[in-house]
Amino acid sequence: MNPTNIQIIGALLFAVAILHTFSVGHLTRMAEKHPSHAGLWELFAEVEFVFGFWAVILLVFIALTSIGTGESSFNAVVGYLEKRDFTEPLFVLTIMIVAASKPVLLFASAVVQGISRLLPMPRAVAFYFTVLTVVPVLSSFITEPAAMALAAMILREAYYRKAMSSRLMYATIGVLFVNISIGGTLTTFAAPPVLMVAKTWHWDNWFMLTHIGWRSALAVLVNALAVSLIFRRELLRFEIDGHNEHDGVPVPVIIMHLALLGLIVLFAHHPHVFIVILLLFLAFAHAYPRFQDRLILRESLMVSCFLAGLVTLGGQQRWWLEPLLQSMSSTTVYYGAAALTAVTDNAALTYLGSLVEGLSDEFKHALVTGAVTGGGLTVIANAPNPAGISILQKHFKGGKVSPLGLLAAAALPTLVTIAAFRLL
Repeated sequence: MNPTNIQIIGALLFAVAILHTFSVGHLTRMAEKHPSHAGLWELFAEVEFVFGFWAVILLVFIALTSIGTGESSFNAVVGYLEKRDFTEPLFVLTIMIVAASKPVLLFASAVVQGISRLLPMPRAVAFYFTVLTVVPVLSSFITEPAAMALAAMILREAYYRKAMSSRLMYATIGVLFVNISIGGTLTTFAAPPVLMVAKTWHWDNWFMLTHIGWRSALAVLVNALAVSLIFRRELLRFEIDGHNEHDGVPVPVIIMHLALLGLIVLFAHHPHVFIVILLLFLAFAHAYPRFQDRLILRESLMVSCFLAGLVTLGGQQRWWLEPLLQSMSSTTVYYGAAALTAVTDNAALTYLGSLVEGLSDEFKHALVTGAVTGGGLTVIANAPNPAGISILQKHFKGGKVSPLGLLAAAALPTLVTIAAFRLL
């Protein structure tokens, strides 16, 4: 490895950004101690702001190092950004706004309630179990960001806004993150780690279903059932009366929202198209405000900022990630990918793997399954995780999700996922 100065700086800034994410609790306390600067401390305590901020610092370094090279600082920064692919941050921004709209949530809640009524469980437990199973598996068809937004909004309305214990809050978000990460692997287009390699490695939907998807679905079921049984007594205290607070939205409006959502998913890899669809959605929502709740524009923008920062910083990590992957066996790469995805986006890992030629089928399978296995361990492990955090975090103590608390909550469902991928 012969990294350039920018690559070394990029790796150091990436490490600093990771440490920053584990310091948000301390920064929140600083805001309480220093109210005159509370706004600034609270901004730096926003997990979604972290990678965007340090990405800007990287761009400043790129601009400074271009001085004296004959290239203008402006061209150096713009040239670097134009080499990055920001489709995913833009898509997550778009899909979050539409998927979390009132009519879509009404439809999703109705589906979950309908399925939960068929289960031989008390209503509150059955509804909880259904959200943590059906929605993650549905992510294979509506994409993981959309499923994360839907599941988080449903859980917030039914449970998080009520007297929910801290243990159940963390257990729920841990299972949700792990299940969303693996639930999108039944198809080739829904999970970013799969999307990055499917075309290059000639994987189709049938391959995903028969080699990875069915194991993922089984792990999703076991994880959801385990947390439902462990917290059964507390869940019984919640009332799910079947009445939806969003009743009154006309069916044509719901159909319009679902159609726009479907078009966004269909054109997920064409940002020029889905941004236009987003504009059409915003115009439609503005025309019928009585059928809308507040659109989650701020939350969506913050998550998009997070992912854009991750893409910007991630462009300087290949020099150490690629040789690390090449030095591993298929068994080692599975556990290595599961561990590495806790400190870097899992799609970045599989993308780097797709650039390496001559990999065995066993190695490819291990890399992808390892990447999705660790997708629930941290906020940055999987692209949709910041969306879930932004929707649910204000209900946690201090208004923040503890990184260590999330790691502990996701540990058991991650072990179940390991067993599904490595033992079956």
